[in-house]
Amino acid sequence: MQRPLRFVVEADGGSRGNPGPAGYGSVVLDPATGETLAERAEYIGVATNNVAEYKGLIAGLKAARELAPDAQVLVRMDSKLVVEQMSGRWKIKHPDMKPLAAEAATVLPRSQVTYQWIPREQNKHADRLANEAMDAGKQGRQWEPAASTAVFDRGAARALATPPAAGPPGDTAAGAAAVRAALASASGTTASAAASAPAEADTLFAAEGPGAPEPAPAAVPGPTAAPASGWGPDMGTPATFVLLRHGETALTPQKRFSGSGGTDPELSPAGRRQATAVAEALAARGTVQAVVSSPLRRCRETAQAVADRLGLAVVVEDGLRETDFGAWEGLTFGEVRERFPDDLQAWLDSPKAAPTGGGESFSAVTRRVSATRDRLLAAYAGRTVLVVTHVTPVKTLVRLALGAPPESLFRMELSAASLSAVAYYADGNASVRLLNDTSHLR
Repeated sequence: MQRPLRFVVEADGGSRGNPGPAGYGSVVLDPATGETLAERAEYIGVATNNVAEYKGLIAGLKAARELAPDAQVLVRMDSKLVVEQMSGRWKIKHPDMKPLAAEAATVLPRSQVTYQWIPREQNKHADRLANEAMDAGKQGRQWEPAASTAVFDRGAARALATPPAAGPPGDTAAGAAAVRAALASASGTTASAAASAPAEADTLFAAEGPGAPEPAPAAVPGPTAAPASGWGPDMGTPATFVLLRHGETALTPQKRFSGSGGTDPELSPAGRRQATAVAEALAARGTVQAVVSSPLRRCRETAQAVADRLGLAVVVEDGLRETDFGAWEGLTFGEVRERFPDDLQAWLDSPKAAPTGGGESFSAVTRRVSATRDRLLAAYAGRTVLVVTHVTPVKTLVRLALGAPPESLFRMELSAASLSAVAYYADGNASVRLLNDTSHLR
């Protein structure tokens, strides 16, 4: 039987301890049939998750090369780090990652390999193989194919072989996606160029195509040419976060630091009016399908006002809480400058600096918010979610979507009860659709 010239490689790695006993798994699939063409798994001793993920990628690429060295390969992984670094959008700084990324880049020509991020639940086959490898290592042996119980969703693999359908009449989002995917395949444009092509129709909280990739250069450049027909970037329906900053509290007009380590104030009368106004505006738009809120009172009250109007429940997510400003809680900027001038200057100069008295640095907030974002994306794939939170989490999500540096947090205006929006696509790209909209308050 003639080998297919297109493969899907799914890879994963894990470490029970990070670092700890680690293993990887990878599988090569025929996207036309879902047939498993090759499996690889290995226990690699003590290593980190990222090292195991990279080793899984290398093993999967080598397996694909053994089957057909001239094949076009779509790599699907739930490691955003590996996908973004190998795609050329994130820099590779860790010394353990650089040689592994360099090795992965040389297995096949760059023009033959495309990378796509997928949620963990869509990477079950490779994940199972990695766990089987770690289980084998625990027993003092190596993984054996005959003992594997990994199962792959063949329907998902077959879906990769064809471009997205145009959808029913009037579905402009799906139709525009199909047109751009077809144009990218026919013209041979790059994946990022196809991603930034103009949309046929644009709505406030629904985007038709992924945003531009993050601009930071990487040590290992990604592929430069679009693969054959049907193998452009995933242009499916995005998960859209409608980001709502809570309404005013008594501290808001006084411009006092009010984070997660302070008094947890309630909405003021003005804040309650703002919450009612935004609820009416969102009800008129009719696009929100779920409501998620920070656990702090001002957000829960704002979220509940909207949820009651929309007939939805409020899901509380602790990762959406505001920064803990430590000893600065309740103080104005001027008061902090008078009492803690050195600490304030360090905080302004570096995202790693924390507020006085055990507060939370912007770097720590970024890690927390990123993990929360990924959890919500997995839970609400393809849906529009109202995320009710605070100044720092909203600005952080926008900054990450734009690929902007940490200092950009100080260059965004974000009013009380304002709306922003970011669309997230299954290929890992994001598109900022709105920032600091207060038209509903006028």
